[in-house]
Amino acid sequence: MLQTLSIAAGGALGAVFRYWVSSGVYHLTGRAFPFGTLVVNVLGSLVMGLLFVLLMERSAAAPEWRALLLVGLLGAFTTFSTFSMETLALMQEGAWVRAAANVLLSVTACIAAAWLGVLIGRNL
Repeated sequence: MLQTLSIAAGGALGAVFRYWVSSGVYHLTGRAFPFGTLVVNVLGSLVMGLLFVLLMERSAAAPEWRALLLVGLLGAFTTFSTFSMETLALMQEGAWVRAAANVLLSVTACIAAAWLGVLIGRNL
């Protein structure tokens, strides 16, 4: 039960952080390209890689902390479903180049960010 409550608490925080970060990015860049979602997903991937190493490989963090941070907070913070809908909207608008760029940038940048987070975590 404690893990479930930890996930719920982390999820609430992650959703609010996602809203703040993506709104801030859209305020700066506009909405012609889904940079808000891209930034959230790359940042979330970086932090996921880092926390995975710190919580799973480097420490014996309690399951509740792992659940709160990895499943709850970062699960709610990253926005793959939003990415999917924004890409679909670009495709439906006929903006095929922007849709392809969003897929390419999101997938490669998020995998690279997760890898960077793992490297940082292992070199601390």
